[in-house]
This record gives sequence, C-alpha cells and structure tokens, in this order.
Amino acid sequence: MKVTQQDLDTVASLSRLRISDEERPEVLSQLDKFLTYVDNLQQVDTSNVEPTTYALPMKNVFRADEVKPSLDRELALSNAPLKEDGYFKVPRVLEE
Repeated sequence: MKVTQQDLDTVASLSRLRISDEERPEVLSQLDKFLTYVDNLQQVDTSNVEPTTYALPMKNVFRADEVKPSLDRELALSNAPLKEDGYFKVPRVLEE
C-alpha cells in the first residue's frame, strides 16, 4: 500500500502529532511498511480458526476466601502511640 503525503498529514492531524520536515520521509516509510504488513495479514485465511476472547487460557488466580485467626486486638494496639476504646487514635485529617 502506498501512503501519500496527504495520508500522512491526515493521520498526523487526527492524532495531534507534529511531524517535522526532517522526520517526514522516515515516518512516511514506517507508515507505509506498517500498512503493507496489515494488508498482508488480511490475506491470511482464518476461516478454520475459532474466535477467542483471550490468547492464553484464563484461570482464577484468587484463593478461596476462608476465615482464619487474626492478630489479637490488644497485641496489635500494644505499640500504638494513641489508642481509645480498642481502636487506633489518629489526628483528625478533615476540617469542618
């Protein structure tokens, strides 16, 4: 596929890119190569390929939610600089 200067200007405008005069030949060449590659991919026969949602098999990576013993409240609060009624006491963050 041959890309023209007008095509490059259109793509640059739509993507809000500034392409300098020095960069134009290289960018034009790269865009042409990319579109040629995509055109080649469109010619591949995929009629016997089943559609997939993911390229790799998906599995649940989360562990089961199980109740387990946790840290004792008094032990957790033992090194707290301030505590009140079994909770950490911290300075107020929001003002009224």
